[in-house]
Amino acid sequence: MKIHEYQAKALFRKYGVPIPEGGVAFSAEEAVEVAETLGGYPVVVKAQIHAGGRGKGGGVKLAPSAEQVQKAAQAIMGMNLVTPQTGPEGRRVRKILVEQGLNIAKELYLSVIPDRATAKIVVMASAAGGMDIEEVAAQTPEKIIKVFINPLLGIQPYHGREVAFGLNLAPALIKPFTSMLKNLYQLFVDYDCSLVEINPLVITAEDTVVALDAKINFDDNGLFRHPDVREYRDLDEEDPLEIEASEFNLNYINLDGNVGNMVNGAGLAMATMDIIKQAGAEPANFLDVGGGASAEMVENGFRIILSDQNVKGILINIFGGILRCDVLAEGVVQAAKKTGINVPVVVRMEGTNIEEGRRILAESGLNLITATDLKDAARKVAGLVGG
Repeated sequence: MKIHEYQAKALFRKYGVPIPEGGVAFSAEEAVEVAETLGGYPVVVKAQIHAGGRGKGGGVKLAPSAEQVQKAAQAIMGMNLVTPQTGPEGRRVRKILVEQGLNIAKELYLSVIPDRATAKIVVMASAAGGMDIEEVAAQTPEKIIKVFINPLLGIQPYHGREVAFGLNLAPALIKPFTSMLKNLYQLFVDYDCSLVEINPLVITAEDTVVALDAKINFDDNGLFRHPDVREYRDLDEEDPLEIEASEFNLNYINLDGNVGNMVNGAGLAMATMDIIKQAGAEPANFLDVGGGASAEMVENGFRIILSDQNVKGILINIFGGILRCDVLAEGVVQAAKKTGINVPVVVRMEGTNIEEGRRILAESGLNLITATDLKDAARKVAGLVGG
């Protein structure tokens, strides 16, 4: 789950990570009111959407007066902000963050993420922070520092010093920086985060370290432990189909292809998407109905796939184990009867109760295309959608 910058900064404040003073506003008038409480100008007006690159898209403006705050807020509020992370469709801005301006001497990059390859938590940092950090990572990766932390032992003082020395911080900044990094790491662990990022982390002219930006992503599987974080969820920032799928405990991600997929198991779903692309078509979604799916869950998943207007064909790829083939077949038939099917459907099933599943589908009266294996299924569905 993603949250907004102002929400991430509320957690930063809770953990003692320095941030600029500021507040969220939902109108230009509220933006001016917030600015007046910050003790002077200039202030910064920042669009709040679940995407980075807002500055390049015109979603971050410096305002030296109350009049300029109002103008900036009016320009940003309600705009369709397009950034490299939103895609060409962009995101509508419904709220803004107004913060005090800082005397920035240097911009750094800092993040904490899990590293599956080493089963450790890695702190990444760079002295080349700011809007072009992606280009730094692509063109000069040697400028990015990586420090690996054993999660069973936790962050140690030498980890902080290694990052601080790698950033070539002045001696007076090492202690506050390492203290901040320790707090940031604790936040990452306590809240089951999948990402904590500060870009930029700034050194001010007054020799202080401040998180000018804040980005936090959470592992959805850990949200049951954090009711306070669940309240941060902004449904306006999520795909409507993904929201509906989550209500039925379905793992669904909407994509921009033309072949809808229903698969049981995340690994099998990824393999299915890959082989669809190899066959010349594009997956329209990731949908893992899970091993313990019921006929009702399969029905809801099928209905969600069909509600995507870009879907020109559907591939059902099920390996019957915990989710039996007959249960899947019953769900598909129920969904077809309630929603109607106006696109070709290719089915590849193997495993538990396969014969019963095939019987249910055969006697359903539906126009289904069977496949002998995954490669055959991908080839058939790609041909049907014009791949």
